[in-house]
Amino acid sequence: MSANLKTNNVNNTKKSSAGGKINAYQICLVALAVGINIAGGQIALLLKLPVYLDSIGTILTGALLGPWFGMLPNLISGIFMGMTVDIYSLYFAPVGMITGIMSGLVFRKLSVKRVKVLAAAAMITVPGTVVSSIINAVLFGGVTSSGSSILVQLLSHTPLGLTGSIFAVQFLTDYLDRCIAVFVVSIFVTMLSGEMKQRLTGSVHNRA
Repeated sequence: MSANLKTNNVNNTKKSSAGGKINAYQICLVALAVGINIAGGQIALLLKLPVYLDSIGTILTGALLGPWFGMLPNLISGIFMGMTVDIYSLYFAPVGMITGIMSGLVFRKLSVKRVKVLAAAAMITVPGTVVSSIINAVLFGGVTSSGSSILVQLLSHTPLGLTGSIFAVQFLTDYLDRCIAVFVVSIFVTMLSGEMKQRLTGSVHNRA
């Protein structure tokens, strides 16, 4: 009896430790998310769009793998883009990391199939927007590589002033950007098979 109990405990320990490992599917998803972030960010940069399109991969990773994995795509893509084509991406990498954490927390509470895009986007947006606005105001005075800088400069001549304009525009553009990202992610996730989702979460292991 005791021998069987010990054997079961050993097997459970092995399963727990295996479940805690990062598998190849998760690594590939993070790499894919980085590529999506870079591609989206480049499109927004070239077209001078008032949104950023560099958080779709981050939100996707957070939705599927949780908050801590959600931090990685924007950290990696922010460093890469900051050292190559857009120095501003490096400074705003912490915003993307916060977005990844919030995405993981929000999608833990909400079913992706029934996600309310506007509500989910708002919860994901607010913490990152506060940090983003502070970075923008303190370091750049509202002038960055994003097309939203044009809106900031236009509104700065209104009673809002420069600081008020930065916060107002930052929230509006961040929220619109997150709405687009959450909508795209919700469609993508619902298209994934149940087996693929299990492999991504590490709940499917190869049998010996």
